[in-house]
Amino acid sequence: MKADLTSLRQILEARLKEATSGKALSDSLHIHQVADPIDMTQEAARRDVAVQILDRESSLVRHLRLAIDRIKDGSYGICLQCEEEIAPRRLKAIPWAELCIRCQEQAENSVSQREHISAFEELLKAA
Repeated sequence: MKADLTSLRQILEARLKEATSGKALSDSLHIHQVADPIDMTQEAARRDVAVQILDRESSLVRHLRLAIDRIKDGSYGICLQCEEEIAPRRLKAIPWAELCIRCQEQAENSVSQREHISAFEELLKAA
């Protein structure tokens, strides 16, 4: 098991290095002055996409660092919600997984429900 964790830590660290080397992406956030309204719209759309990608990458970096910390402190592979073991197949697919499948599904359902409620509240305000 120790060798598996060492190998897994190397994989996580390599992925972390890969995820933190996105300088080209951050360069796409620079604002370029353009006079044409269509060019302005295209430039804004490019920036929006770049921001979404940076947001996703920063989230991944955070999850990778936390997974490496869990390997160090011996809690890797244990669900942060229910404290049950996370299935090895899940960890193989997503080495930085923090939750078991059951808890992940519950978390996603909870977020989905909050989004639906929020959208419904917005509709009520607009009416």
